[in-house]
Amino acid sequence: MDAKVIDGRAVSRDLRARLLGELDAVRASNVNPGLASVVVGDDYAAHAYERRLRRMAEAVGCRFQPECLRGDAEPAEALATIGKLNADPRVSGILILRPLPVQLSEVELYPTLDPLKDVEAVHPANAGLMARGTPRFVPSTPASCFWLLDDYFRHTGRDPKTALRGKTVVIVGRSHNVGKPAVWLALDRGAIVVSCDEYASEAGRLAEFTRQADVLIVAAGSPGLVTGDMVKDGVIAIDVGINPVKGRSGQVHLVGDLDFGSVAERAEALTPVPGGVGPVTDVWLVRNAVLAAVIQHTTLSIGPWPAF
Repeated sequence: MDAKVIDGRAVSRDLRARLLGELDAVRASNVNPGLASVVVGDDYAAHAYERRLRRMAEAVGCRFQPECLRGDAEPAEALATIGKLNADPRVSGILILRPLPVQLSEVELYPTLDPLKDVEAVHPANAGLMARGTPRFVPSTPASCFWLLDDYFRHTGRDPKTALRGKTVVIVGRSHNVGKPAVWLALDRGAIVVSCDEYASEAGRLAEFTRQADVLIVAAGSPGLVTGDMVKDGVIAIDVGINPVKGRSGQVHLVGDLDFGSVAERAEALTPVPGGVGPVTDVWLVRNAVLAAVIQHTTLSIGPWPAF
């Protein structure tokens, strides 16, 4: 098949223009949003993501505050960092970047976030709102996946509100900030949803489910996990993976969870890595920090971005 490569950079430019307009309106009320990130350790992909966010925030004039902890940081140090950011009025949104080292638990850290600054909706209160279809924040990566799908549906003459009704959406990966929210967003759109993770792979059954997908979202963090023989003709595939791989020259580059070439031979459309989901996610996350600032200043309001 002649697969359409979905251009995330082009979509992100439109969203960025919208974001700039919202930032101007918010600043006119003397509110200055700020985004903080917490990175623990030296994970390449996490630091690459942090650098991208820094560039995006600085480009649109949003304050950005990185917090980098050693890989052996104790829970008390991580909790103290989160507490400091919770209390900082210059920070409207907080992002804890994964992966975390083994001594730090998401279950322990996420509930300590201020729910009004939890822009990835990992605090139990925000996750609950997300699950019941009334989100305070829509996490940036799954939101970007569905925004890209909506944009593609519109450009191919399909109504985004109904395009997924009765379709099989398979989501590989069950993280708190990507896989699980993607399940909830797909359910809200009337899709038949299949959720898989490493246990499906260990059982040798992953391909059994990915071949059922009309839409496949892969967020497993495993380079080239899904190959062309694991998808059906006409699939629309969204690749969330950001995996550092060394080339023959020794230089590190990023690849996705799809084996792009072989999947492209069978897909109707798919996203590349880099240049697919990532650029949209960067804008969305900064926008969530702007939305958080608005929520924290109840005299302000901005309109809905997409109507999730």
